[in-house]
Amino acid sequence: MTQFSVWAPAASSVELVAGGARRAMRHGGGPGWWRIDVPALGHGDDYAFSVDGGQALPDPRSAWQPGGPDEPSRVYDHDRFEWTDQAWRGRALPGGVVYELHIGTFTDAGTFDAAADRLGHLVDLGVTHVEVMPVAAFPGRHGWGYDGVCLWAAHEPYGGPDGLKRFVDAAHAHGLAVILDVVHNHLGPSGNYLPRFGPYFTDRYHTPWGSAVNLDGPGSDEVRAFLWSSALAWLRDFHIDGLRLDAVHELEDRRAVPFLEELSDAVDRLGVALGKPLFLVAESDLNDPRMVTPRENGGLGVHAQWSDDFHHALHALLTGERQGYYVDFGSMGTLAKTLRRVWLHDGGWSTFRERHHGRPLDPSRMPGHRFMGYLQDHDQVGNRAVGERISALLPPGLLAAAAALVLTSPFTPMLFMGEEWGASTPWQYFTDHTDPVLAEAVRRGRRAEFAAHGWDAGQVPDPQSPDTVRDSRLDWSEPYREPHSALLAWYRDLIRLRRTHAELADPDLRAVHLTYDEAAGWMMLHRGAFRTAVNLAEEEATLPVGTGGAEVAAAWDGARVERGLAGTTLTLAPRSAAVVRLTD
Repeated sequence: MTQFSVWAPAASSVELVAGGARRAMRHGGGPGWWRIDVPALGHGDDYAFSVDGGQALPDPRSAWQPGGPDEPSRVYDHDRFEWTDQAWRGRALPGGVVYELHIGTFTDAGTFDAAADRLGHLVDLGVTHVEVMPVAAFPGRHGWGYDGVCLWAAHEPYGGPDGLKRFVDAAHAHGLAVILDVVHNHLGPSGNYLPRFGPYFTDRYHTPWGSAVNLDGPGSDEVRAFLWSSALAWLRDFHIDGLRLDAVHELEDRRAVPFLEELSDAVDRLGVALGKPLFLVAESDLNDPRMVTPRENGGLGVHAQWSDDFHHALHALLTGERQGYYVDFGSMGTLAKTLRRVWLHDGGWSTFRERHHGRPLDPSRMPGHRFMGYLQDHDQVGNRAVGERISALLPPGLLAAAAALVLTSPFTPMLFMGEEWGASTPWQYFTDHTDPVLAEAVRRGRRAEFAAHGWDAGQVPDPQSPDTVRDSRLDWSEPYREPHSALLAWYRDLIRLRRTHAELADPDLRAVHLTYDEAAGWMMLHRGAFRTAVNLAEEEATLPVGTGGAEVAAAWDGARVERGLAGTTLTLAPRSAAVVRLTD
């Protein structure tokens, strides 16, 4: 017996379309809900819903869309999958190292199974958490995933629901937790049938992607339940360990209990029921510490968030770029502030926004592990005109210096796939829209956007070209040859040091101290008995370490410690880095 149900509050009739027949559904299960029990249908059978005699539409809560979002749904029985991770008890985020990857370009095959075959590389690297970009079903084969329209179904070209489960099962066998990127602030422009069923969207607010999701208007109780139930389904049915929430600042919600607070409460309760830690990581442009403040202390209860200000400060300092949102960044002082206080914009003036922005946080009450620290992520690479990585902008020594600052920071470090070996392949914006009108609009819009910012529009890759996604795939021969293998060894050494010495992972922001000489081009991050020193200049630099003994724990391009009457100094080669441990 299979029970089918769908919420369609304004419908006069709803039919289940399956096996060449239409079956009338009846009211039941709450206002606006329609249900029917069918003994003849089960796992593997196709079905759809028809509202008021109209087009047969896929189930909004379908877990399996084998033909894509425009085709019928298929009944999926979660209990049929044979998990082997019964001993897995989860892995909390504090103390972890996160690795962001995109299933479609992580390997040549672009599938869950192919990605699972590469998990050993992440274990050897020292990664603890794998953050997977969105896999909710979207039209076509290729895309970043942020155009998903079936929020309960894993993208079939990647391997569908069984493929995702195999990937998670394999990750847990390797001791890796899995974070899944989910998008609640909008749906893609093609294949979105939710408005045919009910008031899932509202024109009272507008987002960069059009009408906002209805979180606070009439019917919003069911819309919110649809979203948090989808989130819990990934965690419960697919054994995902945490969720990354895309652009939560675009969630328009004026209810007394915000959706994010409701979601974090539901996730915490599910974690208790399952007996393992579950968590949420927000992408937020608000610079508001209440996002990651526990609910009992008046916050929204999200467990962590991305920290773009740290990225911007590091990127602008290393590259010299000052365009757009980099305008207020670029000095060692701004980088130092973000390392101590997370945000540069914590209530002060933002030139890019032309207004004051952010809110200061209390470092005595806010551990650094609640913030992701990164040199690259999918946005900061893919939203450049030609999708070049920072390895195309900087020499290896500066890449090594950046890695040292990220991996000994008080934050939860996050790497973007291929960063660890300085991948030469770009990561570009690619789509596979099946609607030719939409495809051309995206193509033109992308070029016009970058032309307006001074880029040569002719250099912008065609998002719809198969070459664009092909060029964005990692080259897995690179880690085994120079100069890539040397950078990979450096990342491994830094992660090993972070894992074996608690001071290098200490999230206490009050314990973070920095010394630097802007003119000389060097900076030193103090982490307990350790000093992370970077020389960004083109000349050798000698840095004061202290008065006692010291030894080099790791160095890029050589470093030497000398103890003299005036104290202990560290000499670094041009554009290099070292981690030094004080011995007395």
